[in-house]
Formats: sequence, C-alpha cells, structure tokens
Amino acid sequence: MTTFAEILLHPGGIVAWLVVGLLAGWGAGFVMKGAGYGIIGDVLMGLIGAVIGGLLFAFLGFGEAGFWGSIGVAFIGACILIVIARFVALKRTRL
Repeated sequence: MTTFAEILLHPGGIVAWLVVGLLAGWGAGFVMKGAGYGIIGDVLMGLIGAVIGGLLFAFLGFGEAGFWGSIGVAFIGACILIVIARFVALKRTRL
C-alpha cells in the first residue's frame, strides 16, 4: 500500500543530487529564456524543482524513474518554479 506523495530517496550520494540539480536548473533556465541565476542559483532551482516535480509526479501516480527520469522530473519542477518566481517578481515590481 502506498501513501499519498510518498517520496523514495535513493540519491546515490550528494554528488548525484548536485548533478541532477545542476542539469535540471541549467536546462530550465535555458528553455525558459531567462538571464539565468548563476551556477549556485541553477543548482538551487534544480534541487527545489526536483522536490516540486517529485511531489507533482507522485500526486499523479508516477513511480521511480532512475537517473535520467530524475533529471526530467527535476527539469519540469524547475520550469514550474521559474514561472512562479517570475510571477512573484512581476507582482513585486508593480507594488
């Protein structure tokens, strides 16, 4: 029996998480046509995006996807995070 939004962590080490975060953040920054957030910002966007994407995909009922699937999920989550960040930044500049 699985529970809602069960998160299975098989990270393979902190380096693997950083590589996934870097690739997903860089890819999302490139696709979303922004100025980028720098290396640290891209890693953070990718890592936070991995959490968002993991929760979203777990909610939709998808299971584990391996390394490349993790990059895809993190990429989608990072794109969602960039859209949210731009929306919040746009609201802040209008105040």
